[in-house]
Amino acid sequence: MLEDLLAYILKYNPDADVELITKAFNLAKEAHEGQLRKSGEPYIIHPVAVAKILSELNMDSQTICAGLLHDVIEDTKYTYDDIKEMFGENIADIVEGVTKIKNLNYKKADEAQAENIRKMVLAMSKDIRVVIVKLADRLHNLRTLEYMTDEKRYRIARETLDIYAPLAHRLGISKIKWELEDLCLRHLEPKAYYDLVEKVNKKRKEREADLNKIIEKLKQKLTEANLKFSIEGRPKSFYSIYKKMKDQNKSFDSIYDLTAVRIIVDTVNDCYAALGVVHASWKPVPGRFKDYIAMPKPNMYQSLHTTVITNEGEIFEVQIRTWEMHKTSEYGIAAHWMYKEKKGKTNLSQNLKWLQQLMEWQADLADPKDFIDTLKVDFFNDEVFILTPRGDVVDLPMGSTPVDFAYRVHTDVGNRTIGAKVNGKIVPLNYELQNGDIVEITTSKNICGPSRDWLKFVKSSRAKSKIKSWYRSIDKEENIAVGRELLTSELKRLNIKPEDAFSKENMEALSSYFSLSEIDDLYQQIGYGSLKLNVAVNKIKSLVENVSIKYDDGNFIQPTTNIVSDSPSSVIVDDLPGLKVRFSRCCNPLPGDEIVGFVTKGHGVTIHRKDCPNTISLKERLGQINVRWSSNISDAFVSDIEIRAVDRVGLISEVAGYMREQKSSLINLNAKIDDNNLATISMTVKVPNKQELNRIIKDLGQIPSVLNAYRRIN
Repeated sequence: MLEDLLAYILKYNPDADVELITKAFNLAKEAHEGQLRKSGEPYIIHPVAVAKILSELNMDSQTICAGLLHDVIEDTKYTYDDIKEMFGENIADIVEGVTKIKNLNYKKADEAQAENIRKMVLAMSKDIRVVIVKLADRLHNLRTLEYMTDEKRYRIARETLDIYAPLAHRLGISKIKWELEDLCLRHLEPKAYYDLVEKVNKKRKEREADLNKIIEKLKQKLTEANLKFSIEGRPKSFYSIYKKMKDQNKSFDSIYDLTAVRIIVDTVNDCYAALGVVHASWKPVPGRFKDYIAMPKPNMYQSLHTTVITNEGEIFEVQIRTWEMHKTSEYGIAAHWMYKEKKGKTNLSQNLKWLQQLMEWQADLADPKDFIDTLKVDFFNDEVFILTPRGDVVDLPMGSTPVDFAYRVHTDVGNRTIGAKVNGKIVPLNYELQNGDIVEITTSKNICGPSRDWLKFVKSSRAKSKIKSWYRSIDKEENIAVGRELLTSELKRLNIKPEDAFSKENMEALSSYFSLSEIDDLYQQIGYGSLKLNVAVNKIKSLVENVSIKYDDGNFIQPTTNIVSDSPSSVIVDDLPGLKVRFSRCCNPLPGDEIVGFVTKGHGVTIHRKDCPNTISLKERLGQINVRWSSNISDAFVSDIEIRAVDRVGLISEVAGYMREQKSSLINLNAKIDDNNLATISMTVKVPNKQELNRIIKDLGQIPSVLNAYRRIN
């Protein structure tokens, strides 16, 4: 085993420290003596295989030694100090870093999973070779996964696809990424995997013949252009084909670009010259050209990508790069240690923007779920590359908006955002950004704060977390006051007494159900919006009366008639005294409105405003009768108010606070904010008459940032 490993290493690195590698092998063999793998083989086979994978990445001697020793601290009597004394601090640190990265067990709580990933992030920040060794370790484990139970095999494959394969992509190590993904597909979706292998193999000869024709033509054209080049065909990985079929909902037969042609030249100028040759030879497919030379990916990847179509209708992708770019493409960050002995620790980790971002997240996001979600969505998802006005590249999750961009630049920029321009044109804040877009954010001098409606369209977990954090930081008492007003009014409407709603037994049940420590927590959650009013009321009502409340799209279904009892004493029916009186919900007539009545079978007299739009059709069908308001009215009546305003922090609280000071009762309040940061606040209130309603509307119109307030007719 050792001889084969050394022979391979010396081919690419004649200066390798053979003595050190031999010493590491002998210690690993002695330390793991008597240990067996699940397959029944001696355990030493695993660390040697890991070292072989690292040598295939052309890694330096220190990393090879760390690969051989990566399980020694965890599984044997040897300690960090032992490794440090025998092999030096650098190798000991890498081995310890790998040891600290436990398996990311999906059965564990979020806190444990997040803690393991945090350890990996910290280890990477100290020496990124830690995660390169871990990737090699994971790759060999996947290659031999058939000896595990079905449950463990699925778990390891799932976490590899979610965490380690995207990490290999971020590090630019495509050799490992492709194999990890294909192996995961084989274990997670074996039927789909083997069906795909069979279909690809059936078409292999046909596609190879087509590819050879393309390559021969390219060789001829590139030679005529006096370019020095190397050219090869690269079949797409099974997982990439599977993902394209799934994402685009296509069958295998409708996936055409199963092969990519790669052209490698000496200089950047030659790359663009070769691109000209390709486009002169075949028609390019619109929208498929990407210039990663001018705009490299965050993992340092550089190439020109284009897709062309032959006269026969064959579609294929062409990648053009220099030899240096090719080395980075294949080996990624690992290329930094190629053939470089006695290098010691490096600050390369500090030059990786995405790793710096990850370090910020792990320090900034205290909530484990937020950290995991941010990692999977923002860090390990498909991405788009956006430009700042100064030309800096910012990578964001696919589907991101200008608001995501603003929060990626800085939290303060996000909180001050009031508008955006993309490629010089004003766009709504929910505009979906595309690769290469130049984004300029318009901010307010004062911190106006984010809109809650942004949570409906932002894509990145970071933006979501920052928006939620902003609202959590708003005055706790403000949220408590708003929540108390909304809940108290709704319970009053339902004739539920506070002493019944919040009895000792009910509070214990509510505390357990909503994770409360006191009643103010309930009010605060309602005011903040993390707990919907209807959910809280539904639970309280079920505790008090053991009945359930019906909901429609998250809002209370209002009764079809007045919330207060339809007292005949409120309205006088001249021609038909004694009939039951109902007030129409479509126009909510109030004392002071001109009214008319319509007799409906089984429902008595329904009262409408005289100017209600529905009176025309009702008059034709039912006939109108004369009605008038009584001179002695003690009831309160339902009415709807709508407010249009520029959204700002504390607006809803101020509106609810004003209503709390009035004699009128606030029954319900809903707010929506559009893309232009305009708020529409809809309220249902109980008032004694039209005069009182008009006074309230006038006062509401005086609240700062309110554009207009008016009575709403359904």
